[in-house]
Amino acid sequence: MNGYLNESNFMMVEEGFTSRDLLESSLVELCQAGDQQAFFVADLGDIVRKHLRFLKALPRVKPYFPVKCNSSGGVIRLLAELGAGFACANKTEIAEVQSIGVPADKIFYSSPCKQVAHIKYAASHGVQLMTFDNEVELGKVARSHPQARMLLGIAADPSPSAHPSMMFGATLKSCRRLLESAKEQDVEVVGISFHLGSHSLEPQVFAQAVAEAQLAFDMGTELGYQMRLLDIGGGFPGTEDTRAQFEEISAVINSALDMYFPEGCGVEIVATPGRYYVTSAFTFAASIAGKEEVPMEQPGSDGEESGSKRSLVYHLSDGIYGTFSCVLFDSPCPKPLLHKKPCPEHPLCSSNLRGPLGHAEDQITNDVELPELQDGDWLVFQDMGAYTITTSSLCGGCPRPHVTYAMSRLAWKALQLLQAKPPPAEDDHESACTPLSCGWEMVESLCVPPVFTPASII
Repeated sequence: MNGYLNESNFMMVEEGFTSRDLLESSLVELCQAGDQQAFFVADLGDIVRKHLRFLKALPRVKPYFPVKCNSSGGVIRLLAELGAGFACANKTEIAEVQSIGVPADKIFYSSPCKQVAHIKYAASHGVQLMTFDNEVELGKVARSHPQARMLLGIAADPSPSAHPSMMFGATLKSCRRLLESAKEQDVEVVGISFHLGSHSLEPQVFAQAVAEAQLAFDMGTELGYQMRLLDIGGGFPGTEDTRAQFEEISAVINSALDMYFPEGCGVEIVATPGRYYVTSAFTFAASIAGKEEVPMEQPGSDGEESGSKRSLVYHLSDGIYGTFSCVLFDSPCPKPLLHKKPCPEHPLCSSNLRGPLGHAEDQITNDVELPELQDGDWLVFQDMGAYTITTSSLCGGCPRPHVTYAMSRLAWKALQLLQAKPPPAEDDHESACTPLSCGWEMVESLCVPPVFTPASII
């Protein structure tokens, strides 16, 4: 093992149940203690499975996890143990991953807009790989970090529906000018970067982006740069209910890479999958802290009087200034699940979920059909691993939710096998393991050879 993660960092659980069982167990304890604090349960085994799946589907691509997507300690330690690199957006994230021993050559300072103080911090801590897409960023790096190795970020998705986060990146028309300017300022450019995001993209958009990256590569080569790194960004789905499945997207990417950057051409391929790794691994529980009833204004029909329908507003113990900040990243709020089984006779009401009292703008989601709930009842939200922890804060009085990490014994063995190290022999203490599970099969995944343990991206 690499030493980033050990059994003290998580709860070892057995096969046969799901992480929801662990959550239910925690809820029982909290209810008995009268504690209404929101919390997460994280299935680290799900992340191991995703990593194995990534290696199988994209064998030429090295993953670099964007820390801004989920900066929880268990996730960072696990991905470091798996051999992944990290894409950091600022010096805080760089410091966080380096604090557990991640070397500088596995860190990519990926923000397209960087503070000079953060550039200097990266320089003083050995982080060399960065990105730029305009003259201002280029000038800042040239003055503050002469040893930087730069990727030119290109705008690979010009469609009108592109999310604002995709608006970064230089057009192909401006690439040559930027590359020439980098040459004049003695900045080393080593490759091209693009990012498409995860907003219902068609797989073929990746093929188009790879083709455009190859054109930018040619420009750099003509100017004398040793172009040797392509970053294909993120945009991989984190759940199975998306229009394009991960394997479908991967097949398109592999085909494009074979066409434009064939194996043996000397170009290393990296990606920054965020939602893909962590979305489905995290389940969140929050309690009802308050309730309001609001009349529904609508004309009567079929003998029903106006205003006779009920609309309920529930205030949760967490909101958009904490865990539900994910809705600010255009992530739809997952449908809430009930902790208690509802009575069949109770009608469903139109329900609106809000954060803690005192912030009228703290709106989580609207028009959810739920039975009438009471203060202290719990709602459960699945697929809450992306953009829910990194921006959690004390704003609005919401303490940072506790995270309980769990991993099945089978997943732990798979992690050891991935590193080509035999797992320890079973001992007589196995019965002490919590009889819960991350609930997934790894037989097929274990057929994946340990093809990736990167030493560096430079």
